[in-house]
Amino acid sequence: MSLNFQFTVMKYLSIMVIVLLSVANSNAQSKKLQKATFGMGCFWCSEALFQKLDGVVSVRSGYEGGTIANPSYEDVCSGTTGHAEVIEVSYDPAKIKYDELLEVFWKSHDPTTLNRQGADVGTQYRSVVFYHNDEQKQIAEKYKKELNDTKAFGKPVVTAINKAQPFYVAENYHQDYFNKNSNEPYCRLVILPKMEKLEKVFKAKLKH
Repeated sequence: MSLNFQFTVMKYLSIMVIVLLSVANSNAQSKKLQKATFGMGCFWCSEALFQKLDGVVSVRSGYEGGTIANPSYEDVCSGTTGHAEVIEVSYDPAKIKYDELLEVFWKSHDPTTLNRQGADVGTQYRSVVFYHNDEQKQIAEKYKKELNDTKAFGKPVVTAINKAQPFYVAENYHQDYFNKNSNEPYCRLVILPKMEKLEKVFKAKLKH
């Protein structure tokens, strides 16, 4: 066996090892992180709250549950597309569990008002959980039943629990909205009080 041939073989094996390791790392990352999708009124508020949670890696605002592809904000606001304003949360289940995300979801909006959150009225503001697998469905349904059985909110929880549908990312100016526009009246009057409540109720679950 010539030295050149040995070198070629070693080089090929080294490349294969690198490729296999990168694939393994990629698979490990994809298995490690999971997705959760929630609609709880205006996604500016939802995004700001979930960004603060330890174990949440990223939050994207968008639209889900409608009848047309790639809707614009104006389309969704018309109330004719069937989409809800939602957030898609990527999280590490080793740091925060799905039922903990649900706890924040249900305690951070009014799940008893149909198609309404405060002054925001319309189907796009409905309370909804879009589950990504059977386990999420079962956890969400069990949690909702417990809330209703114990009359936790005094009125029935009307949150819809639906299978995940195509998620369409909202326009860039909607992303990271509170952090970029914290001095705007809506952020100070509507989002900030929710953030303050989050810090009191879920202090142990927040990023440091």
